[in-house]
Amino acid sequence: MNNSTLKMSNRIRRTPFTTKVEEFGVTGFTVVNHMLLPKGFKKTVEEDYWHLREHVQIWDVSCQRQVQITGKDSELLVQKMTPRIIKNMKVNQCLYVPIIDENAGMLNDSVLLKLGNNKFWLSVADSDVLLWAKGLAIGFNLDVKVEEPNVFPLAIQGPKSEELMTLLFGEKIKSIKFFHFELFNIFGRDNVIARSGYSNQDGFEIYFNSFKDGAKLWEHIWKAGNKLNISPGSPNLIDRIEAGLISYGNDFNRENNPYECNFDNYCKLENSHDFIGKTSLEKIKIKGVNKKIRGIIFEGAPCVACEKPFPVYSTNEIKIGEITSGIFSPRLKKNIGLSMILKEYWDINNEIIVVTPDNIKRSGIITSIPFK
Repeated sequence: MNNSTLKMSNRIRRTPFTTKVEEFGVTGFTVVNHMLLPKGFKKTVEEDYWHLREHVQIWDVSCQRQVQITGKDSELLVQKMTPRIIKNMKVNQCLYVPIIDENAGMLNDSVLLKLGNNKFWLSVADSDVLLWAKGLAIGFNLDVKVEEPNVFPLAIQGPKSEELMTLLFGEKIKSIKFFHFELFNIFGRDNVIARSGYSNQDGFEIYFNSFKDGAKLWEHIWKAGNKLNISPGSPNLIDRIEAGLISYGNDFNRENNPYECNFDNYCKLENSHDFIGKTSLEKIKIKGVNKKIRGIIFEGAPCVACEKPFPVYSTNEIKIGEITSGIFSPRLKKNIGLSMILKEYWDINNEIIVVTPDNIKRSGIITSIPFK
């Protein structure tokens, strides 16, 4: 790791797998939830993309911290946090849940896991859901315990992921449905393994609960994966954008509501369930929103990865949004991006103009997501 670009301190936590990640040639980190997230290895983003689509990768995503909620009122607290109805959720099921504040602003988009009738995990993006949950528990005087357990997700992603996981954990792996999980014994302890992941490929996430055995698990997986052309990796920008997987803090934040983020299906307001921000969300639904996340396809030479937003204009030069995630897709042979677009211009196939960092104006169109 290059300490000249990322100054380390106790505020930035290493993971059980950081030593192996460094050993395998990580070329950079970012910080999510005060924990290191590898951003790349020796391959280019495009080389990594093709490998992910064709083989299998191992990702250190320990930064996906768990907010554990247990106790008699655990389901009540979780429901207070999200407009998505959870009362019919089954044990061993995962749900994608938007978490909103009193103004219906997005606080997080989390994966909710139900481990028992009175035990839930919220696997969170980069924001302080732990503190929000604690505050609500105290404010509503709920009989719950809110904490961050020592659980460190390790993702196995790619079309060969099931084959690799079967080699490691047996035929039972094949029975896990998408967004469900089962318990598996790893080094003498039960661990959650879910069929999920932040990619457009098949994959699994191992919610590993032993910090000291992280290197041992990595080596165990790597040895089994050698014949499947396993590679270290991390969430791939091309794959993510093609899939329309939006990133909290990058593509949307607390200033946005679920409808702007295309989370309409998770906001069934006609039901009787109560949650923080319901009144605000009802008003927004009646009034409607003036922008939504859309896909954009734009012409020209392959653009660099979007580190700073690319302005988006109408054909009559009115600024209508900005691309917050963008890159060249070698599969589609087009530049693609994600952007909040104003209502008057968000219709599919509307023509637009994108200005890239080289100050070139590139023609493009609005499209739905995921990209086809």
